[in-house]
Amino acid sequence: MNQSNEPREQRLTASSVDPSTSPMSRALSKVPEVTLYFWIIKILCTTVGETFADYLNTKLGDNLTRTTIVMSGSLVIALVFQFRARRYIPTIYWVTVVLISVVGTLITDNMVENFGVSLTTSTIVFTIAMFGAFGIWYASEKTLSIHSVYTPKREAFYWLAILFTFALGTAAGDLIAEKYSLGYFRSLLLFAGLIALIGLAHWKAGLNSILAFWAAYVLTRPLGASIGDQLSQPRKLAAGQDPAGFQAGLGLGTTVTSVIFLVAILGVIIVMTINQRRNPVVAELT
Repeated sequence: MNQSNEPREQRLTASSVDPSTSPMSRALSKVPEVTLYFWIIKILCTTVGETFADYLNTKLGDNLTRTTIVMSGSLVIALVFQFRARRYIPTIYWVTVVLISVVGTLITDNMVENFGVSLTTSTIVFTIAMFGAFGIWYASEKTLSIHSVYTPKREAFYWLAILFTFALGTAAGDLIAEKYSLGYFRSLLLFAGLIALIGLAHWKAGLNSILAFWAAYVLTRPLGASIGDQLSQPRKLAAGQDPAGFQAGLGLGTTVTSVIFLVAILGVIIVMTINQRRNPVVAELT
């Protein structure tokens, strides 16, 4: 039977089976379309999460607890604006991502430095927490598609899952780069290669798009952290700290690195906003 002859209610039901394929869902979704711009700005945000957290902690007297309280308060304010927004607004959304990246980094740093939790244990804890968040989200909503994030409940699951991905990425990235002495540049290549393999598996082997998205999303955090550390860390460390030289960076410092990436984020947001105004998703509904 031709779809045009089907009852209207049946057509609507069919289109709502997969929220990510419904133009209405895409228009209502409060997260951006997954484009090249999305991945560029995501990596920029994760890099800032690493360097800006270190910068702020230094400015606030090397007090992780104080820095965490200040940034958590800022994140709560950003989330209030994000939840109150009736649609995806690039500036609000990406400011929230930057702040949640910083807070995720600080949570891991607090566990390791203030509470003496090892990076191995932190990685395991946040892996369990992340899969737990995804499991509860799926059990409740029957989908993990970001294009279905158009209710407060789903948005709450979304941001909770993202917080855990950032905390996990920080712990796993530091574990591989520092404890296992892989180094920042080698870690950068490792995580970039893993993301490329996920992309290849999706495009060529039919890997589920939602699974591919979240796997790549998690890996962008340690990738961004490795980029940030490679740029910001000193060219030479104290004698005996890094005999192989794997932990040496380019010596730009956290201030310069953070400024570079914050400016880059702003530039991409401006481009994304212009493109959104020229090609609004709502146009698909007409």
